[in-house]
Amino acid sequence: MTDRQKLKQIILEKSYEKRKVVLSSGAESDFYFDGKQTTLHPEGAYLTGRLFFEALNDIEDIDGVGGLTLGADPIATALSVVSFLNGRPIPAFIIRKEPKGHGTGAWLEGRKNLPEGARVVIVEDVVTSGGSSLKAIRRAEEEGMRVLGVVTLVDREEGGRENIEQAGYWMKAVFTKSDILS
Repeated sequence: MTDRQKLKQIILEKSYEKRKVVLSSGAESDFYFDGKQTTLHPEGAYLTGRLFFEALNDIEDIDGVGGLTLGADPIATALSVVSFLNGRPIPAFIIRKEPKGHGTGAWLEGRKNLPEGARVVIVEDVVTSGGSSLKAIRRAEEEGMRVLGVVTLVDREEGGRENIEQAGYWMKAVFTKSDILS
């Protein structure tokens, strides 16, 4: 079984649910992908890191990977560890949903690992409309970073890719909803 097949199996076992839910976009759906159940699983985290790293193989000069807490946190960390093990270390960062309430008041954790004008990729567990990705992009750019694009574990194929691309960024998906459910 390939890494991709193993990760798909973990997603189906841990993250996919056939039930009615309200998504973060506000839309209703009859199925749900809880990506954190996969990205916090030991093998799932490792495979996620490997496949995200592979998705970035053709992109040069990446200074960092990260996104909005909480979905991006385990992905960025796994990807960063795998990148180090492969001799191409890429630091991780985390974007808070609101600024830190004390100390520095920072929106971003991991800043000291990134150069000024860092070239970064936003990572996500699931993209639906692309709203969370676009929010992360805006915050990263406000912090002086140059966002290259977005990589997601699962693209629900509900307009997110189109919205991200319309905003001027590329998007790669490790899996689409069609891949997972086929």
